[in-house]
Amino acid sequence: MSDMQINNVLAQMRAMSAQASSAVTETKPTGSSDFSAMLSQSIEDVNKSQKEASALSTAFTKGETDASLAEVMVSMQKASLSFQTVLQTRNKIVDAYKEVMRMSM
Repeated sequence: MSDMQINNVLAQMRAMSAQASSAVTETKPTGSSDFSAMLSQSIEDVNKSQKEASALSTAFTKGETDASLAEVMVSMQKASLSFQTVLQTRNKIVDAYKEVMRMSM
């Protein structure tokens, strides 16, 4: 991979990091419906990124795209990381629920 491609990937990662940071600061907890909407939107975003990564991978395998192997791999890793994040968030929510249920007994 050339330095230009590495710098491009790093720039994309920095932009996504900045976007995620601004999204976190803009979120205001105002109610349970907002939490459920945020959770639903997160799951939809993960599903979308997985579908896009899969489509890019399939197109690359068939030779139907000009995307490089590095771009395909980065797309697949982004989808995997976002899925793992949602999965761990779900696990923490379930653990918190179980803890609250134990406290009320």
